[in-house]
Amino acid sequence: MRSRRQFVKATSTALGLLPLASLLNAQSKEKIEKKKIVCVGGHPDDPESGCGGTLAKLAKKGHAITIIYLTTGEAGIEGKGHAEAAAIRKQEALNACTILNAKPIFAGQIDGDTIMNKMWLTKIQKLVYDEKPDIVFTHWPLDSHMDHQAASFLTIQAWVRAQQRFALYFFEVCAGEQTMTFHPTDYVDITDTQELKKKAVFCHTSQDPPGIYNCGHASMEDFRGRELGVKAAEAFICMNGIKQSAFNNF
Repeated sequence: MRSRRQFVKATSTALGLLPLASLLNAQSKEKIEKKKIVCVGGHPDDPESGCGGTLAKLAKKGHAITIIYLTTGEAGIEGKGHAEAAAIRKQEALNACTILNAKPIFAGQIDGDTIMNKMWLTKIQKLVYDEKPDIVFTHWPLDSHMDHQAASFLTIQAWVRAQQRFALYFFEVCAGEQTMTFHPTDYVDITDTQELKKKAVFCHTSQDPPGIYNCGHASMEDFRGRELGVKAAEAFICMNGIKQSAFNNF
């Protein structure tokens, strides 16, 4: 009888779901065509906690990383006004991006009051398309936080309308409390970048970094690692129909 770990690996192989892992496990930077990676998150700390290990691993392989923060976390510090909170959280995001070797972009929506309309779709499309991405990561849309949903749906709509199609992957945050009904198609071994990810998350001092990990991220990294058969992993859902061609050249 096969173990769950063997089943996950065998199923992934059968479905063609290992090219991302294969890319990340490649040994020589010179043999890899450099790609452009974009991550769209609802707030400062979401990309870092959701897929920071993967972003760090891609950056170490020489790929260009851009993080687009939909909001600047204006409502995220109790007792502080929006302007002061945004200034604090923007600096925390800048610090985290330095650790992850990522370029930060702040889209300009307001924490807790996000909007999905034609104007904002046009703006997010431009921000994403200007980066000419090969891969985009964003929140899984089934999420209890409306800002996470807004980031996800705006990114999905940008993907649908893209003339030059990019691979779209969804990450999970605070599984069970925020991200819901998440059934991964892809796993990335972040054993070698787990501490780098944690340093990036801990840049967000105003957000109680231990609390972020207590929200389930430590157990998520452990559980996804167990599914993959490694110490720590991050999991993703790939938008159907594009994966194979997207990673053929990685």
